[in-house]
Amino acid sequence: MSAQRMTLEPNKSLRLSSLGRSLRLAAGLIALAIPLSGCGTGALWDKFTQKDDTFNEEPADKLYNEGLYLMNQRKDNKAASKKFEEVDRQHPYSDWARKSLLMSAYSFYNQGDYDSCIGAATRYVTLHPGSPDAAYAQYLIAASHYDQIPDISRDQGRTEKAIAALEEVIRKYPTSEYANSAKAKLEGARDQLAGKEMDVGRYYLEKKDYTAAINRFKTVVTRYQTTRHVEEALARLTESYMSIGIVGEAQTAAAVLGHNFPDSKWYKDAYNLVKSGGVEPSENKGSYISRAFKKMGLG
Repeated sequence: MSAQRMTLEPNKSLRLSSLGRSLRLAAGLIALAIPLSGCGTGALWDKFTQKDDTFNEEPADKLYNEGLYLMNQRKDNKAASKKFEEVDRQHPYSDWARKSLLMSAYSFYNQGDYDSCIGAATRYVTLHPGSPDAAYAQYLIAASHYDQIPDISRDQGRTEKAIAALEEVIRKYPTSEYANSAKAKLEGARDQLAGKEMDVGRYYLEKKDYTAAINRFKTVVTRYQTTRHVEEALARLTESYMSIGIVGEAQTAAAVLGHNFPDSKWYKDAYNLVKSGGVEPSENKGSYISRAFKKMGLG
């Protein structure tokens, strides 16, 4: 028995030694696994360490009414727009989402965030062209451009966009309640472009570049006859044509000015100018000036 135990003891020691090495290896693998958690085990680890951020969907009508409250009662259009956008995010295919998209555009407009308003309203018109509120969405696009019209000393690209958008309202929704407002704004935008032409025309006139000046005043007479600048444009044409000796066109400009605006101070100036040249105002029916006013029913 003693000999047998002597032969067993070394084997037992060997097993314990192997077990020790296995435990140390396992501990090492565990230690390696911890810093490498981001490489695969991180998702599992995060489930045990992170808080539960389960998404809670809110009713669409609740979000929508909260948006209305923030906009109408609290006058917080920025917070309101976020509520309306949340309706679209959580309930994208609902009728509430359609309503919220329009209200989001309106809240952006109230904030003066015109680009966001144009984006939301354009999306509304694209997604819901047959909606009764499409006319209003189109009007918001036009109004956003219109409210950004710069003074006449600057580039008028925004004014051109406003005119195009306003004309779209009038063309697509002529019987809507927004058509009349669009027409009024359209006249304002056209007046702005006419003012720009007059500003440049006067500059050329002062430089005695009469041909360049005439081209600017001609644009006002042929394109913007209904604006407040047309009286001065006709008088300036009279002045420019007299300066370069084209008396017939000067007479026509003065005559058309007197026929359409007999009480204008500009007519008095134009009349005295042609008289100083020994002639009277006299309309040439074939002149572009006369034709422009006949076309508009003003001649």
